[in-house]
Amino acid sequence: MSALRFQRLKEGAVLPNRANSGDAGFDLSCIADFEIQPGERVLVGTGLAVEIPHSHAGLVLPRSGLALKHGIALVNAPGLIDAGYRGEIKILLLNTDRLNTFAAERGSRIAQLVVVECSLATAVWSESLDPAERGEDGFGSSGVSSSANV
Repeated sequence: MSALRFQRLKEGAVLPNRANSGDAGFDLSCIADFEIQPGERVLVGTGLAVEIPHSHAGLVLPRSGLALKHGIALVNAPGLIDAGYRGEIKILLLNTDRLNTFAAERGSRIAQLVVVECSLATAVWSESLDPAERGEDGFGSSGVSSSANV
Protein backbone atom coordinates (compact mmCIF):
# COMPACT_ATOMS: atom_id res chain seq x y z
CA MET A 1 0.00 0.00 0.00
CA SER A 2 1.64 3.22 -1.10
CA ALA A 3 -0.98 5.82 -0.13
CA LEU A 4 -3.86 5.92 2.31
CA ARG A 5 -6.71 8.04 0.95
CA PHE A 6 -8.55 10.48 3.22
CA GLN A 7 -11.55 12.64 2.40
CA ARG A 8 -12.10 16.01 4.08
CA LEU A 9 -15.70 16.00 5.31
CA LYS A 10 -15.51 19.28 7.23
CA GLU A 11 -13.60 22.52 6.71
CA GLY A 12 -10.51 22.65 8.92
CA ALA A 13 -9.92 18.89 9.02
CA VAL A 14 -6.21 18.03 9.29
CA LEU A 15 -4.66 15.46 6.94
CA PRO A 16 -3.16 12.77 9.21
CA ASN A 17 0.59 12.31 9.10
CA ARG A 18 3.33 10.41 10.86
CA ALA A 19 5.55 12.30 13.30
CA ASN A 20 8.54 10.34 11.97
CA SER A 21 8.96 8.55 8.63
CA GLY A 22 9.20 5.07 10.19
CA ASP A 23 6.26 5.44 12.61
CA ALA A 24 3.36 3.00 12.29
CA GLY A 25 0.64 5.43 13.33
CA PHE A 26 -0.94 8.40 11.56
CA ASP A 27 -1.80 11.16 14.05
CA LEU A 28 -5.52 12.00 14.10
CA SER A 29 -6.56 15.54 15.04
CA CYS A 30 -9.82 16.97 16.36
CA ILE A 31 -11.99 19.22 14.19
CA ALA A 32 -13.17 21.48 17.06
CA ASP A 33 -12.19 22.72 20.52
CA PHE A 34 -13.49 20.52 23.34
CA GLU A 35 -13.23 19.83 27.07
CA ILE A 36 -13.56 16.59 29.02
CA GLN A 37 -14.45 16.82 32.70
CA PRO A 38 -12.90 14.30 35.15
CA GLY A 39 -14.47 10.87 34.57
CA GLU A 40 -16.37 12.08 31.47
CA ARG A 41 -16.52 10.43 28.02
CA VAL A 42 -16.67 12.55 24.86
CA LEU A 43 -17.09 11.58 21.19
CA VAL A 44 -14.71 13.80 19.20
CA GLY A 45 -14.92 14.26 15.43
CA THR A 46 -11.95 14.47 13.09
CA GLY A 47 -13.81 15.79 10.04
CA LEU A 48 -12.24 12.97 7.98
CA ALA A 49 -13.23 9.76 6.24
CA VAL A 50 -10.67 7.17 5.19
CA GLU A 51 -10.52 4.47 2.54
CA ILE A 52 -9.07 1.44 4.31
CA PRO A 53 -7.93 -1.07 1.65
CA HIS A 54 -9.74 -4.39 1.23
CA SER A 55 -8.43 -7.10 3.61
CA HIS A 56 -7.08 -4.41 5.96
CA ALA A 57 -8.41 -2.74 9.10
CA GLY A 58 -7.80 0.61 10.71
CA LEU A 59 -7.04 0.49 14.43
CA VAL A 60 -7.57 3.72 16.36
CA LEU A 61 -5.16 3.80 19.29
CA PRO A 62 -4.49 6.21 22.17
CA ARG A 63 -1.59 8.64 22.21
CA SER A 64 0.78 7.70 25.03
CA GLY A 65 1.67 11.32 25.83
CA LEU A 66 -1.99 12.23 26.44
CA ALA A 67 -2.39 9.17 28.64
CA LEU A 68 0.71 9.93 30.71
CA LYS A 69 0.33 13.69 31.06
CA HIS A 70 -3.46 14.06 31.20
CA GLY A 71 -5.00 10.62 31.83
CA ILE A 72 -6.75 10.61 28.44
CA ALA A 73 -7.69 7.14 27.23
CA LEU A 74 -9.79 5.65 24.44
CA VAL A 75 -12.86 3.95 25.86
CA ASN A 76 -12.94 1.25 23.18
CA ALA A 77 -9.21 0.95 22.46
CA PRO A 78 -8.47 -0.11 19.92
CA GLY A 79 -11.31 1.33 17.89
CA LEU A 80 -11.89 -0.58 14.67
CA ILE A 81 -12.45 0.96 11.24
CA ASP A 82 -13.57 -1.67 8.73
CA ALA A 83 -12.53 -1.40 5.08
CA GLY A 84 -16.10 -0.69 3.97
CA TYR A 85 -16.75 2.23 6.37
CA ARG A 86 -16.77 5.68 4.76
CA GLY A 87 -18.25 7.80 7.55
CA GLU A 88 -16.46 10.31 9.73
CA ILE A 89 -13.69 9.00 11.95
CA LYS A 90 -14.75 9.80 15.52
CA ILE A 91 -12.71 9.19 18.65
CA LEU A 92 -14.31 8.14 21.97
CA LEU A 93 -12.12 9.71 24.66
CA LEU A 94 -12.23 9.24 28.43
CA ASN A 95 -10.69 11.54 31.03
CA THR A 96 -9.38 9.20 33.75
CA ASP A 97 -7.93 12.10 35.78
CA ARG A 98 -9.94 12.45 38.99
CA LEU A 99 -9.36 16.19 39.44
CA ASN A 100 -8.46 17.98 36.22
CA THR A 101 -10.49 18.90 33.16
CA PHE A 102 -8.74 18.23 29.85
CA ALA A 103 -9.06 20.83 27.11
CA ALA A 104 -7.93 20.59 23.49
CA GLU A 105 -7.99 23.07 20.66
CA ARG A 106 -9.04 22.38 17.07
CA GLY A 107 -6.17 20.60 15.31
CA SER A 108 -4.82 18.94 18.47
CA ARG A 109 -3.56 15.38 17.95
CA ILE A 110 -5.89 13.14 19.98
CA ALA A 111 -5.34 9.58 18.71
CA GLN A 112 -3.47 7.59 16.09
CA LEU A 113 -4.50 5.33 13.24
CA VAL A 114 -2.61 2.15 12.38
CA VAL A 115 -3.59 0.17 9.27
CA VAL A 116 -3.04 -3.58 9.48
CA GLU A 117 -3.63 -6.49 7.13
CA CYS A 118 -6.26 -8.92 8.39
CA SER A 119 -7.57 -12.35 7.55
CA LEU A 120 -11.05 -12.55 6.06
CA ALA A 121 -11.68 -16.09 7.31
CA THR A 122 -15.20 -17.52 7.36
CA ALA A 123 -16.76 -18.67 10.65
CA VAL A 124 -17.93 -22.32 10.65
CA TRP A 125 -19.14 -24.70 13.36
CA SER A 126 -16.89 -27.59 14.36
CA GLU A 127 -17.51 -30.52 16.71
CA SER A 128 -13.96 -30.20 18.06
CA LEU A 129 -10.82 -28.08 17.83
CA ASP A 130 -7.26 -29.25 17.27
CA PRO A 131 -5.39 -29.59 20.59
CA ALA A 132 -2.91 -26.88 21.57
CA GLU A 133 -0.20 -26.68 24.23
CA ARG A 134 -2.04 -23.95 26.13
CA GLY A 135 -5.41 -25.68 26.02
CA GLU A 136 -8.10 -23.94 28.05
CA ASP A 137 -5.71 -22.03 30.31
CA GLY A 138 -6.83 -18.41 30.23
CA PHE A 139 -6.98 -15.37 32.48
CA GLY A 140 -3.97 -15.31 34.79
CA SER A 141 -2.79 -18.81 33.84
CA SER A 142 0.76 -17.64 33.12
CA GLY A 143 1.18 -15.50 36.24
CA VAL A 144 -0.47 -13.96 39.28
CA SER A 145 -3.92 -12.37 38.95
CA SER A 146 -6.99 -11.80 41.03
CA SER A 147 -9.80 -14.22 40.36
CA ALA A 148 -13.19 -12.61 39.94
CA ASN A 149 -15.59 -14.79 37.95
CA VAL A 150 -18.75 -13.25 36.63
